[in-house]
Amino acid sequence: MRPDWDEYFLKIAELVSERATCLRRKVGAVLVKDKRILATGYNGAPSGFKHCEETGCLREKLKIPSGERHELCRGLHAEQNAIIQAAYHGVNIKGSTLYITNHPCSICAKMIVNAGIEKVVISGYYPDKFAEEILKEGKIKMEHYKKDQKNNT
Repeated sequence: MRPDWDEYFLKIAELVSERATCLRRKVGAVLVKDKRILATGYNGAPSGFKHCEETGCLREKLKIPSGERHELCRGLHAEQNAIIQAAYHGVNIKGSTLYITNHPCSICAKMIVNAGIEKVVISGYYPDKFAEEILKEGKIKMEHYKKDQKNNT
């Protein structure tokens, strides 16, 4: 059966996540506007840096729980990398939709609001209630995609 648009872009985000170098969680993101891919991103160390696969996970070493102390990490999040890639290549993402394999953290939620992204479609969960509040206050449309629902066909 032919996938609807949300499923299609989330499957691409899942494929993008396979490039991630994070040892804790592999996340993929796809920025889309008018059913066209603008940029992709996955979580991992900045370009040219050693990956966590080589250096080990600082967060694991310090026993930092998921959802806390985001600044203590070598990597960038998938959403950050997608937004940065768009900026790097001069791609306007205002009014776009972000498809992502996990719910954004609070830092990424603030970036999503300021980048002009209008909608976020996610297929997974991430424990950050503050991020949910930021996205709600920023009037970002949120959708938790479930395979049995049909959207934007």
